[in-house]
Amino acid sequence: MKKMVLSVLVEDTAGVLNRVAGLFSRRGYSIDSLTVGSSEKKGFSRMTIVVKGEDDVLEQIIKQISKLVDVKEINVLMDGMSVCRDLVLVKVAVTAEQRQQIISIADIFRAKIVDVSAASLMIELTGNQAKIAAFLNLLEGFEIKELVRTGITGLSRGTLDELGEMDADWEA
Repeated sequence: MKKMVLSVLVEDTAGVLNRVAGLFSRRGYSIDSLTVGSSEKKGFSRMTIVVKGEDDVLEQIIKQISKLVDVKEINVLMDGMSVCRDLVLVKVAVTAEQRQQIISIADIFRAKIVDVSAASLMIELTGNQAKIAAFLNLLEGFEIKELVRTGITGLSRGTLDELGEMDADWEA
């Protein structure tokens, strides 16, 4: 199975998220992660959708999404030609003896301590999935009270002119 990251520009209308998610559920496709936020264009939002499947399934997903009226553009974010990031917030229970050890781990990963209390630290880390996985792996010996991840979001590097024209099948 391959993983594919799609950057989808959609009209900012009521129900657009429901229509996109509904397309996946009706067809039996699974979404690994989905993020949505404002875009550079007024009246449009950008969705970053991560899916896994065989080549034919991934191609079908692109074709189905492109048929939705609200969808204006689809780009496949390919490794090396795009920048993709994930954000994690982790609340870790700490004792006085553990506090400096956890801060040192956060420093190694250039994470930020965003909240401190007598019994916990909240850490924010942004990076690719491998970086976040390595960070969380180092925290396994500590008590993680809460954890939340945004899911992948990303953009193509440079401009399409700089990268060469994308295959017509990959754009709506």
